[in-house]
Amino acid sequence: MLDFLTTILENNKRKISFPNKKKSENFVKKLFYTLFTPDQNILNDAVFFKKNYEKLKKLLYEIFIELNINEKDSNNLTKVFFKKVPDIYNILIIDANAILKSDPAATVIEEVFLSYPGFFATALYRIAHQLCIQGVPIIPRLITEYAHSQTGVDIHASAQIGEAFAIDHGTGIVIGSSTKIGNKVKIYQGVTLGAIYVDKKLANTKRHPTIEDQVTIYSGATVLGGETIIGHDSVLGGNVWVTKSVPPFSIVYQKNEIKMRNNSPFPDPINFMI
Repeated sequence: MLDFLTTILENNKRKISFPNKKKSENFVKKLFYTLFTPDQNILNDAVFFKKNYEKLKKLLYEIFIELNINEKDSNNLTKVFFKKVPDIYNILIIDANAILKSDPAATVIEEVFLSYPGFFATALYRIAHQLCIQGVPIIPRLITEYAHSQTGVDIHASAQIGEAFAIDHGTGIVIGSSTKIGNKVKIYQGVTLGAIYVDKKLANTKRHPTIEDQVTIYSGATVLGGETIIGHDSVLGGNVWVTKSVPPFSIVYQKNEIKMRNNSPFPDPINFMI
């Protein structure tokens, strides 16, 4: 038993300390609520609201310290991130309005803030992406995986996504690390933007597709490959499988066939099991 415990201790010695997962999740959750769904009592007290915002800065600083980032760099990273928060907020307002405009079920933008999992996943991605740009290790992945666990939407923090991005329903969406998505793109549930094959040697190459402006991708569609480009203003229908580039203004869909049968009883399917 002593040898086993020693092995655990040795295996868990890292150049980068383990961050506090719950603290990272708590930070991004509080930041989201502060930006989009703050408590009404807080809104009525500007001083208290500002204090809460300052607490978020302190919390992020503490997270960096736990990553063994020195005090000076942790302070600088925190300052840079919060300078970018207004830009993140503004682009997320554009995203929310894109959802409101495109979804007949959405009535007011507050509904998007409060109840749309696609918006929540997009918001956490944009927060994580900024940290990724700043070179922060581990935390961006913790944030996007928290969004994944809450919404079923898996967006890698290093993916590049333009403004007015709209996710409808969202469950089962996967967006790989080197994906590039333009402006005014709409994606439905079950869409995969992935790699044709997985090889560790390709870690630093573009393995995921490029989606140009004003593309709509319907549920269950799969788009694979780093050289695959979906041209602007295209539509990919449900359940299509795309591994080659598609020119602008294309419509890609599966052909459905309907065959009529006679009035005789429908035969039992072969190997039918429940």
